[in-house]
Amino acid sequence: MHSSHVKTVRNDVKGLVREAQDLFREATSITGDKAEDLRAKGIHLLETALASAHDAQVAVIDTSKEAFEATDDFVKDNPWKAVAVSAGIGLLVGLLIARK
Repeated sequence: MHSSHVKTVRNDVKGLVREAQDLFREATSITGDKAEDLRAKGIHLLETALASAHDAQVAVIDTSKEAFEATDDFVKDNPWKAVAVSAGIGLLVGLLIARK
């Protein structure tokens, strides 16, 4: 769920930046009020893209903090289970590496 949200935000940001670049290219060939309007619209698009990227960053940081806290609590409450799970994962990774 989070990876699809991050992909959506990334695609939205790319689209906003592309649109802003197009507006700035168009604004360079135009003078007067229309150029100012295009520049202002481009700046607004870039600010929107930055805000979206910041929101995505905050969401990822919050999610990773929650995952860390849940893992930390699990390890503190079940140290032997954590050791067993770690050993099992290490064994699987070792077997996968040995196959190649």
